[in-house]
Amino acid sequence: MTENLSHTATLQPFPAGFRALIIGASGAIGQAFYQQLHDNPRCALVLGLDRHSQPALDLCDEQSIAAAALTLGEQGPFQLIINSCGLLHTDDWLPEKKLADLHFEQMLASFQVNTIGPALLLRHFTPLLDRQRGVMAMLSAKVGSIGDNRLGGWYSYRASKTALNMLVKTAAIELARTRPNSVLLALHPGTVTSRLSAPFQGAGKARPASVAAAEMLVLLEQLGPAASGGFYAYNGEQLPW
Repeated sequence: MTENLSHTATLQPFPAGFRALIIGASGAIGQAFYQQLHDNPRCALVLGLDRHSQPALDLCDEQSIAAAALTLGEQGPFQLIINSCGLLHTDDWLPEKKLADLHFEQMLASFQVNTIGPALLLRHFTPLLDRQRGVMAMLSAKVGSIGDNRLGGWYSYRASKTALNMLVKTAAIELARTRPNSVLLALHPGTVTSRLSAPFQGAGKARPASVAAAEMLVLLEQLGPAASGGFYAYNGEQLPW
C-alpha cells in the first residue's frame, strides 16, 4: 500500500458468508472476479450479470438495469458489487488520436457504456448494498485523470471515464448520509490482458486478468468508509482527479 492510502486503509474484511455481484461478468476482468469469488470459501454467493445472463443486464437499456436490480433484491443485501464493464474501441473505430478524429457515434457509444450505464447502476443497485459492510466499485481508468493527462488523445474514452469519476464522487457524498458504512469507489485496474486492451498493450506491460482481479479484491477488503468517493489504482495508489 502506498503512503497516499495510509489514512483510509484499515482492514475491513468482508464477513463470512458474504454475497457478491459482478456486472460485466462475461469480460476478461469480470470473469476473473467471478471465478475468484466463486472459489473463495468465505463467499456464500456470487452472481454474474451481462447481456445474456438471467436476469439480463445491458448498460444501454435502463429498463434491463432496473429490472435486474429488482429481481436480485430478493437475494441481497450484497456486501460487494463490482461493475467491470468498459468500452475503449469496437471493430469499427479505435480511440481518437486527434480532434479531427472525433465523431458523434463514437462519443455517444463511449458515454453510454462508460458513464450513463454506470450512473444508472448507481441509481438502481446502491440500495442493494448491505448497510453494515457494503462496497461498490466502478472500474475506471487512469487515463480518465485530468491531472495525470500528459499525452492527450483518446478523447471519448478519457472524457467518459472522467465523467464516471465525478458520478462516483458525487454519489458517495449522498450515500454517506443514509448509509455511512458504505464504500463507493472508482478503481483503475491497470493494463490487463483483454480484448479491450489488446491493440494497445506494450510488450510486458499487461498483466493477466486473474492477477489484476486478485489485487483489486485485496484492496477492496482494505478500504473502509473513509475512502468512499475516492479514485484508486489496483495497487492502492490514490490517483489525481
